[in-house]
Amino acid sequence: MTDTEHPQAFASGNLSQRSGLPDAARHAVSGVVIGLDIGGTKTRGVRFEDGVAMADESAGSANVQNVTPEQAALNLADLFARIGGVPVAQVYAGAGGIDTDDDAAALAALIEPHVPGAKITVVHDSRLLLAAGGASTGVAVIAGTGSAAWGRNAAGEEARAGGWGYLLGDEGSGYWLGREAVRHSLRRMNQGLPADQLTAALLAACGVDHPNRLIALFHSPDTGRRFWAQQARLVVDAAAAGHEASRELLDRAGKDLADLAAQALRKLHIDGPVILGSGLGMNVVPLQEAFRKYLAAAGITDVRVLDRDPVFGVLQLVGEPSGPQ
Repeated sequence: MTDTEHPQAFASGNLSQRSGLPDAARHAVSGVVIGLDIGGTKTRGVRFEDGVAMADESAGSANVQNVTPEQAALNLADLFARIGGVPVAQVYAGAGGIDTDDDAAALAALIEPHVPGAKITVVHDSRLLLAAGGASTGVAVIAGTGSAAWGRNAAGEEARAGGWGYLLGDEGSGYWLGREAVRHSLRRMNQGLPADQLTAALLAACGVDHPNRLIALFHSPDTGRRFWAQQARLVVDAAAAGHEASRELLDRAGKDLADLAAQALRKLHIDGPVILGSGLGMNVVPLQEAFRKYLAAAGITDVRVLDRDPVFGVLQLVGEPSGPQ
């Protein structure tokens, strides 16, 4: 996907509610199409009627990597109660963790009761991001609660890098930044150093009075991936205030994300474009600058930052002459 108020708390509030497609292409998409962008923290749903966005709502996550199938079903019911209500021709859903046909089928089965008779397509959420960037080929990089890169070349070949989930990877993501803030604070404690700006902010946000208490809190069932992804904002704020360790974390996040992009590009034998999106990627300038810097060092210069929400890439995908893939 990759959210942070979650990473999506960094998302700007002035994104266009139109499709962003030329009028002719937008109106080539007939009937009611529902686009879903299912992140680790929330599910964004937009109902398009003849290519125009008519309803735009959010609910809790329907990603079963982050919530139970029962909770995912409840969150989808909540969302469709607000964006449904009319016969739907197609649903196009992008979600993190869609790595196999079985993954896609499981999510489609949760969606189907709300749109009987509709064609349902489920893909990895990075595919929405590439389309929202106006590209049919290239590599999309998600920097949200998690991280991943996905791309496609002109021959239709696809490649992925990262997207392993927070236990195995998610470098450069909101969760990664939150976890690294905890590790930074614990290292200072081990070295007998006083709490610095980032540690003080983290302790206050977590409601504890000593870095040692972060250990139990981190492993507590009361916190989890989304909670720690929310703490990424503390790193961003501290970096903006001049905290050197936080600046280094954002630089490292940009490098890790650039590495994912470069891996996918090499597999596809293309040199761009690379489109960076999701909450952190779209709104944290130091991370964007580091991302561009490290890609430029690898000879990759066609780098773009997404300027609208990935869910608006749905119309480009369903409007392609070949239809959804």
